[in-house]
Amino acid sequence: MKLKENRNRPKLTDTIEIQIRFSEVDSIKMTWHGSYVKYMEDGREAFGRKFGLEYMRIFDNGYLAPIVDMHLQYKQPVTIDDVIIVETTYIPSLAAKLMFEYNIYRKSDHALVLKASTIQLFMTKDGEFEISTPPFLAEWRQKWNQ
Repeated sequence: MKLKENRNRPKLTDTIEIQIRFSEVDSIKMTWHGSYVKYMEDGREAFGRKFGLEYMRIFDNGYLAPIVDMHLQYKQPVTIDDVIIVETTYIPSLAAKLMFEYNIYRKSDHALVLKASTIQLFMTKDGEFEISTPPFLAEWRQKWNQ
């Protein structure tokens, strides 16, 4: 699923490198499919640190941001000791949600390994979904012209 992006806004992207560990491969020496969800989480955490949208900032402002939608398209396998590049891109939205797209590449040949997307909604600490944009997110969007 391709999420829509407003072309007039600067693209906010962060990349990290991860070396595949033995514990992340399955019996046929391929990275287990569930490991990619963790790699995407690592990408979101790094993005948050770089752009000031850390999970604790969300929490300290009274919200949680659970993932409500996730799509993954596996393109090529990686195995133990491969290094992958996780590219995490914020997709602007006027709604009270966070949308990200991910491209994961094998570093050795820059082959596309995975394409993915996630959507997170905001929930109060009392468990109620927030339908309007939280003030801290509106400030963040303004700061980054999103």
